[in-house]
Amino acid sequence: IGKDNIVFHCIIFPTMLKAHGDYILPHNVPANEFLNLEGSKISTSRNWAVWLHEYLEDFPEQQDALRYVLCANAPENKDNDFTWKDFQAKNNNELVAILGNFINRVFVLCHKYWAGNIPPRHDTEEIDEKILSKIQITPNETANYIEQYKFRFAIQSVMDLARAGNKYLADTEPWKLFKTEEGKKRTETILNISVQLIATLSILCEPFMPFTSSKLSNMLGVDNGDWSEAGEVNKVSAGHILQKPCLLFRKIEDTEIENQIQKLKK
Repeated sequence: IGKDNIVFHCIIFPTMLKAHGDYILPHNVPANEFLNLEGSKISTSRNWAVWLHEYLEDFPEQQDALRYVLCANAPENKDNDFTWKDFQAKNNNELVAILGNFINRVFVLCHKYWAGNIPPRHDTEEIDEKILSKIQITPNETANYIEQYKFRFAIQSVMDLARAGNKYLADTEPWKLFKTEEGKKRTETILNISVQLIATLSILCEPFMPFTSSKLSNMLGVDNGDWSEAGEVNKVSAGHILQKPCLLFRKIEDTEIENQIQKLKK
């Protein structure tokens, strides 16, 4: 492009459009750096790429796993690298072990102790108030990151909420408390709060993992609603019946990853 063309397209042409008055000009154009693949530049001509149709054939019903890893690994400030080993690690250690594990534990306990009914909430303790506060502040935190185009931080904020939920269960151990009559009441409070956390996760996941968000909504048996409903700590009422949990993410095996690496070398 010649110097005169650059001046026209970057200065004169936008000025003309603005003067017209009927056009909305871009005022914030975010841009990323480069994303490499296994240490080399992506090249479709050399077949050094991950083809979407092949991915969906090799990993059926796992669209959101790829969405998550690409977002968590986005080259927002510097070049980054997509590797199949990292894809496997993020899927197994984060989506399966953190997000999926927390949701499955809560649903299993609700079905085991109350036939899928959401138990009531009673008097809360300090640990409960902390997790309730985390539920309430995370939507604004995530939204602020999205508005700043910091999608890596945004999706990490969502995962941090799931991580907090896992820690909450590990610290309170409702499966032990349920063994005593007094402990049953305490267990009801813990699981009620845990369901509210999942309800917020179902909304926060939607921009990044829409299929997961839809599955969560169906499992909860409620409509997700809009973003303003995220963070509500009484979104799902006591007595509401939860559906049976479904598999959100599955563990990806070493052989599957090796197949993808070998496919690139062909």
